[in-house]
Amino acid sequence: MTKNNNRRFYSLNDYFKDKFGEKIYKVSLDGGFTCPNRDGKISRGGCIFCSDSGSGEFTGDRIKTITTQIDEQLIFLKDKIGEGKVIAYFQNFTNTYADIEYLRKMYYEALEHPKVIGIAIGTRPDCLDEDVLILLKEINDKYLLWVELGLQTSDDRIAKLINRGYEYPIYEKAAENLRNMNIKFVAHMIIGLPEEERGGIIKTAEDIIKSGAWGIKIHSLHIIKGTSMETLYKKTPFHIFSLVEYVELVVTILRLIPKDMVVHRVTGDGKKDEVIEPIWSLNKRKVLNEIEKELKRRDLY
Repeated sequence: MTKNNNRRFYSLNDYFKDKFGEKIYKVSLDGGFTCPNRDGKISRGGCIFCSDSGSGEFTGDRIKTITTQIDEQLIFLKDKIGEGKVIAYFQNFTNTYADIEYLRKMYYEALEHPKVIGIAIGTRPDCLDEDVLILLKEINDKYLLWVELGLQTSDDRIAKLINRGYEYPIYEKAAENLRNMNIKFVAHMIIGLPEEERGGIIKTAEDIIKSGAWGIKIHSLHIIKGTSMETLYKKTPFHIFSLVEYVELVVTILRLIPKDMVVHRVTGDGKKDEVIEPIWSLNKRKVLNEIEKELKRRDLY
């Protein structure tokens, strides 16, 4: 890891610069997947914070081919990336939940694009069957790959409340399987879930570290219009973390993680016309600046 004097934690951009010597962008793709927490295999409600787009508000159009989605996003990003390369990110819904040949087709179509240097796959820990793991290992042996696991919390009581649909030991087993195959994985956690207090949030971060995750994504809870979370919040309002509270928690978590753990995100994106709370989360630049200021104020790395 190269120390970057401009940042006080090891960001994904830092990782890319260490590995490739340049900035790498991500293009978010919709592979036409669904989720066992939506199609009836586990539940039909989905996680209560998840939108109808499967938390993929900024992905490509699922009716278009993967190649077309990549090309269209490259046009949108052309002023930023120039001749640079990209990671193809299968983002929304559960991107390992399909027939194995369909998965192979989607992944390799992305990898065959001349601008793509690797893929990232968002999924659930309970959707990593043996045949999926074998395919992922095959790809991992030849390309840059990481898998993103939607953990959100390691507290099974909170997980049940948000209708996550699996218990924490399932995540532990998935993490173990990925580690054994030397496949990088990133764990997602959410700050601000209903009834989850500070101690539980910190414990989730500690459990992610203990699981051997290569990377971490820290999100603020977004209450999105039309979700079950909106219904719950209107019926039984719960505490919404202030920006000050959120920044303090993020900084505390950054202090805990190993220096070589890749920090993929310290706040989340949301569409301005869809986010009900917290409103402060819509000003992403301010959130990032406040985190940096607090790290600098406390002289933390």
